[in-house]
Amino acid sequence: MPGSDAARGVRAVTATGLEVHLRDLQPVDEPSVFAMFRAVVAAGEGYPQDPALTLGDEEIRGYWIASWPAVVVATTSSGGGDERVVGSFFLKPNGVGRAAHVANAGYIVAADVRGRGVGTVLVEHSFVLAADLGYDALQFNFVFETNPARRLYERMGFEVVGRVPEVIDGEAVLVYWRRLTPTG
Repeated sequence: MPGSDAARGVRAVTATGLEVHLRDLQPVDEPSVFAMFRAVVAAGEGYPQDPALTLGDEEIRGYWIASWPAVVVATTSSGGGDERVVGSFFLKPNGVGRAAHVANAGYIVAADVRGRGVGTVLVEHSFVLAADLGYDALQFNFVFETNPARRLYERMGFEVVGRVPEVIDGEAVLVYWRRLTPTG
């Protein structure tokens, strides 16, 4: 998976004391990432795919991995040294040509570690990695109004720059934007 040196081998400790390792996605990680993505979609939490449909591996690979500049996983280790994927994010250009300086990202966190700071670590790392890859801003185009991650995004400096009514099953989506500094 292409990426930046900033994505390799980064360790972080969440505010709740959970140690996570951030690294580029490897093929061995795909089943875990796909399972997390399927669970989020099935719950109707934040992605536009139909919760009633079962997503195939190739469909998820095309959406989550494709040929994006960076796909990162967050892992934790058990006492026996086994790594478990507990989150992931991708970065890609939000637009083409003259608009390619703005990144877009997607995040997922395993349900059993939500509220333990994994999302915060993923978003913080995406700032650093996006800046390292040459992006100067990060934009989310479809954040459901009911998405609990909104609190995280707003706490981390994103601002709502638009609202589109009745986009998905009658629910409005918000467009979030945040400038990046050279260090994230």
